[in-house]
Formats: sequence, C-alpha cells, structure tokens
Amino acid sequence: MERNQFFSAKKITGIAVLLALVIVLQAFGGTISIGAVQLNFTLIPIVLGAIVFGPFVGAFLGFACGFVVLVQVIIGAVPFYALIWTNDPIVTLFTCIVKTTAAGYVSGLVYRLLSKKNETAAIFMASGLVPVINTALFIVGCLLMTNSVYGMANGQNVLVFILVGLVTFNFFIEFAINLIVAPALQRVIGIVTKRNQK
Repeated sequence: MERNQFFSAKKITGIAVLLALVIVLQAFGGTISIGAVQLNFTLIPIVLGAIVFGPFVGAFLGFACGFVVLVQVIIGAVPFYALIWTNDPIVTLFTCIVKTTAAGYVSGLVYRLLSKKNETAAIFMASGLVPVINTALFIVGCLLMTNSVYGMANGQNVLVFILVGLVTFNFFIEFAINLIVAPALQRVIGIVTKRNQK
C-alpha cells in the first residue's frame, strides 16, 4: 500500500516538476554571478522536494543538482571550477555530488522529525539546513584540495580565502533566499494539496 501511495501520479508529477526545475535552474539560469560569487536558486526546489516528498526525494533532487554542477565543472563553465577540476578531479567530483545530495536528505529527515511537534519550525529548519550543509561540505571539499585553492589565495590563509573570498556573501544570500522563499512556496503547495483532496 505504501509503495502504491509513493508511486501515485500526483507524486511522480510533483517530483518530475521539481527535478525539471533543479536541472533548468542549475544549467540555464538558477545561478546569478556577482563578481566571483555564485548565487544558487537551485536549492529552493531541493528543499521543497525534501519537505513535500521526504528525505529520499530531497537526496535525489540534490544528486541531480550535483550532477549538473559536475558537468559544469568538467566543461569549465566557471573559472574556479576549471581550476579545482584540473588540480583535484576526485575530490571535486565527490564535493559536487555529495554536498547537495546530503543537504537534500538531511533537510527532509529533519523536517520529518520536527514537523510532528511544530510544522512551522520544521519548515524553517529544513529550509535553512540546505544552504548550511551545502556550504559546509563545499568548505570541507575546498580544504581537501588545498593545492588548488592555495593557487587562487595568492599566499593568504587558505581558510580565510575560502570563507571570505568564496563563501561568506554567497552563503548568507542563499540562506536568506531559502528562509524567505521555500516556506512561502511550501504553504502554497499545502493549499493546493488541500484543494485537490476535496
């Protein structure tokens, strides 16, 4: 019975729409460049999938996002990506795939655990966790490729360069966007779902 409910037409359609959003946003316009900073709006459908459909769908959408990022890295779509891919392809591959996959899964899991006590808090926590985990794992990945990042840091402390030069502005904007947009969209989905059930 559980399997039939999961594979309902509405769920498959919803997941397909979110997957299309993830791919299109990441590949064709979900990222806005402001100097060296990349603002990524692709995290919004990932957190929505995690909230609405659960941690495994969040992980699946995160994996799809990571795969598109990996393709962009391999083709050198962003100069920093080209540098890290050339110097450390294995760590780059794992960083691209794992960071958004883990973010989607943990977000869905936290929402599922907290929503029984307080749904509003669960939505905000899940929404905030996606950019936090995504950024934290990106930082860990960069620290593992110190030779690549050191070349861009021009002799300054690599951790300071990663936190200040690559992450800080980007993280806070993504965090704010997720906290504002994802809960609002989730509320709209809740209203639509209730109407469809009538």
